[in-house]
Amino acid sequence: MGNLLKEKKQTSVSDNYKRDRLGCFPGKGYTEFRLFCPRASAVMVEIFDNFEQKQGRLYSMSSSERGVWQITIPGNQEGKLYGYRVIPPSDEAFTKENPNGECIADPYSRLVTTKNHYRQYPKSVIYTPAPFDWEGDTFVCPDDPRDLVIYEAHIKDMSAHPSAACAPAGTYKGFISKNGRGGLNHLKKMGINAVELLPVQKFAYFEPPHNQPISDGVINTWNYYGRNYWGYMTSFFFAPETLYATDGSAEAGRLTGKTDAAIRELKELVKTLHKENITVIMDVVYNHVSQYDLNPFKLLDKEYYFRLNADGSYRSDSGCGNDFKTEAPMARELIVESICYWMEEFHIDGFRFDLANLIDRDTFREIKEKAEAINPKVVLIAEPWGGGYDPTGFSELEIPSWNDQIRNGVKGSDPVKDKGFIFGGWQWDTSRQGLENFLAGSLLGYNNGRYHKSKYCVNYLESHDGYTLADFIRIGLNHGLLHSRNDRAKITRLNPTELKLCKLAAAYLFASQGICMIHAGQEWGRSKVVEDCDGIDDPYAGMLDHNSYEKDNLTNYLNFNEQHDNAELVGYYKGLIQLRLASPALRKTDPENIRYFNYQDSLHVTALIIGKGCDDPYDYIVTLNGNPQALHRINLPAGVWEIVVSGHHASSQGFDVAASELLVEPSTAYILRRLRDRD
Repeated sequence: MGNLLKEKKQTSVSDNYKRDRLGCFPGKGYTEFRLFCPRASAVMVEIFDNFEQKQGRLYSMSSSERGVWQITIPGNQEGKLYGYRVIPPSDEAFTKENPNGECIADPYSRLVTTKNHYRQYPKSVIYTPAPFDWEGDTFVCPDDPRDLVIYEAHIKDMSAHPSAACAPAGTYKGFISKNGRGGLNHLKKMGINAVELLPVQKFAYFEPPHNQPISDGVINTWNYYGRNYWGYMTSFFFAPETLYATDGSAEAGRLTGKTDAAIRELKELVKTLHKENITVIMDVVYNHVSQYDLNPFKLLDKEYYFRLNADGSYRSDSGCGNDFKTEAPMARELIVESICYWMEEFHIDGFRFDLANLIDRDTFREIKEKAEAINPKVVLIAEPWGGGYDPTGFSELEIPSWNDQIRNGVKGSDPVKDKGFIFGGWQWDTSRQGLENFLAGSLLGYNNGRYHKSKYCVNYLESHDGYTLADFIRIGLNHGLLHSRNDRAKITRLNPTELKLCKLAAAYLFASQGICMIHAGQEWGRSKVVEDCDGIDDPYAGMLDHNSYEKDNLTNYLNFNEQHDNAELVGYYKGLIQLRLASPALRKTDPENIRYFNYQDSLHVTALIIGKGCDDPYDYIVTLNGNPQALHRINLPAGVWEIVVSGHHASSQGFDVAASELLVEPSTAYILRRLRDRD
């Protein structure tokens, strides 16, 4: 530190700011810097002319009683890079996190330049957002979240495969390519009205190379690819991921974030999706931070920002190495400000919180309060895991959360040992009454219920985690697939039994009260066969993957040509989406307007849904036969019933009629509707 140029100490002019806003603020003829680092004995901001510059100009900062270090530097610094040099107290041990005295990037960075390396060597950019023409755009959110059909998607997965025909491939811009088959055009084709993007906050894409020791003694024995493709290792809470920009690159050693292309192009993506009336939800990770890079929170003050064990090591209830101390006042303030920033600057409509149970409840209350002040209809969704499982607690906060009960009850939790309803089995935690309650929104007071209201219940059967629904079914019907090498071209096309179970599961999902979510490719029975990659000696190549987080390759990229292999299933999902959006009673009926039929076979679940309470002109019968052997006959209430879902078709338009009775084939679902007399 001593051999770096230390310039004359500058002091801030108090009139230049009214509160301790943290970050970098370029002004006319000056630039302000403010950093929270309460236990440092000295802090200097370092200004670089370019990324390669080893030593920048140092300016000593002054501290406030609040632990905020601040300075105003005269002159226009726009476009230059900066970071902080922190001198810790002599009696503190947290210098172990930064033994080389690395320059620390600003945790409030809006734009970051990084090197494609597991350390990233990030430098913050002095940046003022350029004017962006939103063309009058505002938020696109329904009055009731149950009106959403959410499509969980990864930016690159949706646009990287040649079959997607998106240009530039794997980018924000490619996602909204006008001529593409993937990305936005596929969402429009399916009738989707909400997309949930896997993380696009700046994350640590690179992990240490496989089986090569690094300086801190860590040896990567688990990740053959040395990548963290999905993005669940956040580095900067305010900056967009630059890999997906048109000037981005995943080539080792290259720089990303040299321009503001990521900011401009992500805004353009949101605006374009909004023009199609598609709600944009961001998957955000605030429960932990990136693991191996020069993460600013670790380098600034490990004890302040992280939950620690008695020996000073990081707690890892997240399973990701370090649990963020969201209850620390300035950590909470940062999270809340981050949410507000994405809403105000990028017009983001909602957020899905990864491992949300690790975020303290007071922080969630403040998130909800501040976000709803910006957009009263903001969509907030929790993954209710992390140090426990608590969907009921989020329901009490009036925050929807993922419903694992319906996922496990319908398909099971393990394709070999714990198969569910669609296989004619009983997942260990499920009963006949539980299967009925899934249709009602998994409500408290009923069997297997977790939610106060169905509007807090996000129903899903497949997500980025775990096997795809179709692979779960493939393995469930043929256990030999679990450890065998598979030919992707042969396994993709569903056989008749696999197709039947995929349809039964889909009908159950779309007929259940609450919010509906599917994962990208679920609509054609997507399979994740581990791709053979040059230079990667993956012993699992050719097997079905249940955790493809590290694979930036064809394992994950969506092959849109595969739709042709299972075109019948694609049409079925398209019809279910249209039907659900046209039928309020199938998503937001009060439980007193759902009446169940009793049959001797507990695997035969049938319900009459009265549409009166939600202004639906129809009443519906949903009948689900999970028994793979038995044909069931049901007696229909008086009247003529249109068939809108059968074992072969799904549509918002009736394609057949039934009266008096209906035969329900094994492993098959039907949905019927009857126009109700005027009330």
